[in-house]
Amino acid sequence: MEAASHAVLHAIASPRRREILRLVWGRELPAGAIAEAMPDVTFGAVSLHLKTLAAAGLVQTRALHRHRFYRAKPETLGPVRQVLEAMWDDALWKLKLEAELEQTRRGPQPQNRSRKRKQR
Repeated sequence: MEAASHAVLHAIASPRRREILRLVWGRELPAGAIAEAMPDVTFGAVSLHLKTLAAAGLVQTRALHRHRFYRAKPETLGPVRQVLEAMWDDALWKLKLEAELEQTRRGPQPQNRSRKRKQR
């Protein structure tokens, strides 16, 4: 149980994975539609996020020919489910998500150096 809880918490720690979960919460979507909903993320990155969510048991996968379809498994989240659902309905959470996604797009920020170089 503890290992499963760790995997779930690790999976939902990422704002992008939480956004994917929100997208597939009440409906089944193909991987391509999920990737289209996240235009600033490559298809490969979305695929890796989906793999992490599936490994944690948070999404079920259905294959049909060459396509993969995903749907959330809310029962896997246990008590975290209510927290996520409340966040998705909260306007402040949506703003926080946008800020987190913007921060991850920018990459590492340069460090501010408090000392100036000595002039020669």
